[in-house]
Amino acid sequence: SLVDLLRYRALDQPDRRAYTFLVDGEADQIHLTYGELDRQARAIAAWLQSQNAAGERVLLLYPPGLEYIAAFFGCLYAGCVAVPAYPPRLNRPMPRLQAIVTDAQATLALTTTPILSKLEERFVNAPFLAALSWQATDTLTAGDGQWRDPAVGPDTLAFLQYTSGSTAMPKGVMVTHGNLLRNEEL
Repeated sequence: SLVDLLRYRALDQPDRRAYTFLVDGEADQIHLTYGELDRQARAIAAWLQSQNAAGERVLLLYPPGLEYIAAFFGCLYAGCVAVPAYPPRLNRPMPRLQAIVTDAQATLALTTTPILSKLEERFVNAPFLAALSWQATDTLTAGDGQWRDPAVGPDTLAFLQYTSGSTAMPKGVMVTHGNLLRNEEL
């Protein structure tokens, strides 16, 4: 599984760069090592496990960046099913997001503090979002809870990938750990 792979890399090569994000799209870079990613993923997973979320669908609302990667791996580390989606634009209707939350049957949501602050203002008009259990992952630290290995395998569902919804309502595709590993192998 991807959990096994990242844990191996974090133990074998903790200081080796795992991801680089180009903040400005060209030169301004921030990095995440295997050790850092593992620590962040375990902190997020520990919170999810404290919510008894194994097997649950977890909405991920992040801008592009390293925070999203840590949250995605946090879901995998907790045995949850990640449901990535773009954060909604301010003062815009949210039919695509509502369709995804409803179809995926998401019960929890992860995001950043700035996005959560903006979304909380919209909960009154978006009960489908207000019903989710929310966590801003940038407030979690490695000491926040005890992580347990979720014992996932190749057939375990890793995430739901939704279509854009530009021509119809978004449709989800189930992607397993095995699917992801095979794709990485290719």
